[in-house]
Amino acid sequence: MEELIKKAEDIGINVEDVLISLISKNDPKEEIKLRLDLAKKYMKECEEYLKKNDPVQASEKAYKVAEELIKALSEKFNLEEYQKTLKEGRWYAYLLVSASSKLSQKLGDWVLSGWDAGYSLHVWGFHEAKLAINDILPRVEKVRKMLEESEKILAN
Repeated sequence: MEELIKKAEDIGINVEDVLISLISKNDPKEEIKLRLDLAKKYMKECEEYLKKNDPVQASEKAYKVAEELIKALSEKFNLEEYQKTLKEGRWYAYLLVSASSKLSQKLGDWVLSGWDAGYSLHVWGFHEAKLAINDILPRVEKVRKMLEESEKILAN
């Protein structure tokens, strides 16, 4: 199973997205709930990696929080970017960036701040592995605030 998942990811298939879409096909609100649950799970994992002094893995988990929240909020507000993902079959980075801008205008600067922090962690903390714990902590806090604010909106 792990090999199958790896092959799918190697060709650009986000296995989590596919499974979430299939599970929630009969109840679209289920997708929002699943994404919020995933975001909370990733935040807990981020905190565990912070305790282990692992900035690389903590960075990626914080990014995953921001990514899931943008997807969930985009669906809740039925953004054009969400509709494009339904047609194209996946989320692209440019759609996440565009959605974060629109959501920030609608909901407040915390969306853009959280997304930008998460994406910075994804690039510089995870892929480039250039950030120390002290570098990532303020960005993780922005992502945490994004989770807290999103939860108020998505839980309804």
